[in-house]
Amino acid sequence: MPLLRRVIGAVLRRVRQRQGRTLKEVAAGAGVSLPYLSEVERGTKEASSEILAAICRALGLPMTDLLDLVRQELLRQPVARQELPRQPVRPAGRYEIARPHSAARRGPTCSVSGRRPRTGPAARRSARFLVTC
Repeated sequence: MPLLRRVIGAVLRRVRQRQGRTLKEVAAGAGVSLPYLSEVERGTKEASSEILAAICRALGLPMTDLLDLVRQELLRQPVARQELPRQPVRPAGRYEIARPHSAARRGPTCSVSGRRPRTGPAARRSARFLVTC
């Protein structure tokens, strides 16, 4: 799946070139610098919605049309399934907080004290804890 900023940039460049306009003309009309507009078109800069609106105004292109063209472009792209990194499964039971040897230099540590009734939904609602640092 391509990055959204690259697809938006490619669509903006295609629209600008079809109109026969230069980067300099569109940048001046949008109130952005020429290098910035070039980076947006190449997909190396993530433009804010305000900047995109200004570029669309300079091109005479409604923002909804830009988004529709981007949507069509994304639908044409092949979908690559990305595997999420697997998180290690921790066994059920007690967990310990690992503290580095330099924890003493970082300042005070926090402790949790309090009581929690043992069973039932009402017990979960009435739990009271005090966190001190």
